Amino acid sequence: MLGYFQPVRIRAPQGARIALAAEGSFTDSPPGDALVGMQIGPVYRLKVTEIPNNPGLEVFPTVEVVDRLYPPPGLALRFPIPIELTQEELELAARGSFVTRVIYVENPHTALPIVQPASGEQAWVEAPAGKDPLVEADERGRAVAILRIGSRVPNAQAQAATCVEPPPFVVYDPDEACPPKLLPNQ
Repeated sequence: MLGYFQPVRIRAPQGARIALAAEGSFTDSPPGDALVGMQIGPVYRLKVTEIPNNPGLEVFPTVEVVDRLYPPPGLALRFPIPIELTQEELELAARGSFVTRVIYVENPHTALPIVQPASGEQAWVEAPAGKDPLVEADERGRAVAILRIGSRVPNAQAQAATCVEPPPFVVYDPDEACPPKLLPNQ
């Protein structure tokens, strides 16, 4: 089943809940990361709730997987596409901004020589105003996913229309399949 679905790990601020659109509503969402197998091509709608310092706020990002990763055989769940929903981006969307983030795999020959933050926060580069973020990502490597967080909150009628037949996905246990940090000799 992993050959058909690309593992994606979605992280949100601590305490927030991430749910996926499924059959006209959203899945139950325990707090914490979501590790989901998604197909390449379809757009997946998410619902993020219980965002810290924002009681009652609901944000509806979308994720589109545009390519896959090629981990060693049998290790796909240990090396998912990482997508981080930051507190700042969720609040920007809630205030009416539209955020687009392209997740890409760096070209090792042109990668910036920077150290990954110790906090595990996803490194990012902002596209200049007026530039297409997908083109910017393509210049740095190979795009694998697109995260869009908009200012619109779907009403019940629009939500029902767009969620009638959501794309298929597989939910994995993030604690068992994807340890936060591998120790030496593991």
